Amino acid sequence: MRVGIGYDVHRMVEGRDLVLGGVNIPSEKGLLGHSDADVLVHAIIDAILGAAGEGDIGAHFPDSDHKYRGISSLILLAKTGELLKSKGLEVLNIDAVIIAQEPKLAPYKEDMAANMAKTLGIRVGQVNIKATTTEGLGFTGAGEGIAAYAVTMIKVAGSL
Repeated sequence: MRVGIGYDVHRMVEGRDLVLGGVNIPSEKGLLGHSDADVLVHAIIDAILGAAGEGDIGAHFPDSDHKYRGISSLILLAKTGELLKSKGLEVLNIDAVIIAQEPKLAPYKEDMAANMAKTLGIRVGQVNIKATTTEGLGFTGAGEGIAAYAVTMIKVAGSL
């Protein structure tokens, strides 16, 4: 078994949709980025790639490559899942936390987990999504950005 950790952060800006875990969240601002800037999915991808010993999201999906401009991060997650399977590995679980002062994310966490599970071909019970604020402290507390951390455990397919 192997463990990986991922982290991502994006700046909040006007004129962009807020997409977290593949869910469009009603908000006056969205996240700035080359793709859809889904910090949750990006953190999960980095955790999976780290556990697999495959570097990071920037190595596989560079923001200098125009084919990823505006792409859904769920597509990138699906490609990451395919890479994992090609190496004979599978996700055991994902635990992630989104750090955002607003909007409130509790109503969307189940849909986010379902999106991750469906995209990776695992059970919803293998994905846990949490959300927290920083009580007004730091860039997330000031509403300047949103961050996410993720941890995953993977194993060689069929073992345990």
